[in-house]
Amino acid sequence: MTCVGTGRALCACAFILCIAAPTHAQSWPAKPIRIVVPYAPGGPLDEVARVVGQRMTETWGQPVLVDSRGGGGGSIGAEIVARAAPDGYTLLLGNAGPLTINPSLMKRLPYDTTKDFAPVSLLLTSPMVLVVHPSLPVRNVRDLVKLARANPGELNYASAGIGNLQHLSMESLQAIAGIRMNHVPYKGAAPAFIDIFGGRIELMFANVVGAMPHLKSGKLRAIAVSSSRRVTALPDLPSVTETFPAFDMNGWMGILAPAGTPKETVARLSTELARIVQLPEVRARFLAQGAESVGGSPSDLAEVLTREAALYARIIKSSGIQAE
Repeated sequence: MTCVGTGRALCACAFILCIAAPTHAQSWPAKPIRIVVPYAPGGPLDEVARVVGQRMTETWGQPVLVDSRGGGGGSIGAEIVARAAPDGYTLLLGNAGPLTINPSLMKRLPYDTTKDFAPVSLLLTSPMVLVVHPSLPVRNVRDLVKLARANPGELNYASAGIGNLQHLSMESLQAIAGIRMNHVPYKGAAPAFIDIFGGRIELMFANVVGAMPHLKSGKLRAIAVSSSRRVTALPDLPSVTETFPAFDMNGWMGILAPAGTPKETVARLSTELARIVQLPEVRARFLAQGAESVGGSPSDLAEVLTREAALYARIIKSSGIQAE
């Protein structure tokens, strides 16, 4: 390339731009990374963020900070990431709540799931388990449906709040099975469990991780899992799908970045996260809690977001669910 006069300056600028383009990807990460968990500390997502963050630190030598920002059904934490600089240093550990349910549940959401986030990687699938009080005379989904049909509107089911995945799953089951039960929303799973233990509530869909200790203690009895196939942690427990093939409500956790994050950075993150969740010790840790490692590309997570958003929009509309 020959440069004369002002042309030399232009050539110099062009050269600088050419070498600067990959600089971010090569130097990233050069400072601590923050993973925003859009729920209160101590929940399943919080633990996943810490386990994954520790392995990221081991790989890249940079601290990974877990920032729990609960509220608004996950929308407060999601907004923080949506508004963050798209540089790969602020990430969201998200799930269905803020990303595929709230867009149809809330009239005004401070972010757009399809425009404000860059999907990075699906980490885990974490199905729910349909649990009942041990005194309820049901051992499987068919028993439950038979009992509910014989006593319309008399059985009470709990959820951790209006419009969350537990609520939508039970609404979906009722629609498919042609039954009617009463919904009793709680502010979290813990108080809901307490009322089921006391026999004031008969049943609920619960996260496998949260329900497992109570299943082992005998305080709850499980009759099915919400995913389309059985889970390794509870191999003898059938899925609801085995009774009603149209039912499939599976929980998941994934990492997203702000829209506009460099593709090279997203690719590095995706590759590393997929490697981490497939590590034998990590797989075993999550499997013992009922969650299964998945991993995957940004497009895999984008597909989940698109599919679920349509599904939950239909359930919310047909059930007439409205946010509090």
